[in-house]
Amino acid sequence: MDCDVWLVPLVDVLCHSPENPFKDELAAYDAVLTAGGLPPVPVYTWTEGLDKGVCTVGAFDHESLHYLRRAYLLHRTGFPVTPVAALGEDYDHLLETFEAAAQHSHLVWHFDHAGAYLPIDFPRPLNDEPLPEDGGPLGSSLGMLRELEDLAPYIGVDLLDPPMPAPAYDASPYARERHVWAVLYRAAQLSVHQGSMIVFA
Repeated sequence: MDCDVWLVPLVDVLCHSPENPFKDELAAYDAVLTAGGLPPVPVYTWTEGLDKGVCTVGAFDHESLHYLRRAYLLHRTGFPVTPVAALGEDYDHLLETFEAAAQHSHLVWHFDHAGAYLPIDFPRPLNDEPLPEDGGPLGSSLGMLRELEDLAPYIGVDLLDPPMPAPAYDASPYARERHVWAVLYRAAQLSVHQGSMIVFA
């Protein structure tokens, strides 16, 4: 797999530690959030029983992520969501034609291999300085969660019984889309409920 999806608990024992490997990124996130009139990155007081360790939720390959993004863009722009055997120029054309819609999507407008989602609600991904150039836009876990729930029925996902992250594809025509959906949905749920940051690596 090309992309691992990690959860980073936003607890004081990690965020306020001098050894925090995300110190510079969190400072940049605070700056861009504050400039946009949003609250800073939330940092919670660690208590006994609250997880303070970084953990992985799942993984997927970059191409499968773009299968899911293609499906969401088709849905968002009013086109039928259909399975596809391979991504081609039509996907590139879709991104170019509906770039404005893509830029408003937390699911679509994000780097494949880097960047973060925060458990803060804001309408569109943030892409202003001083975000690190190699980190890409900053996303909202709540925004991504809404988009995944909106797309779910169009790729055969039952939100009353959503799939969990799995090591292999299922037999669905949307197997690749559903594989990535399951990882991101679980990550977004945990991010919101636990107060964690989602990191692509």
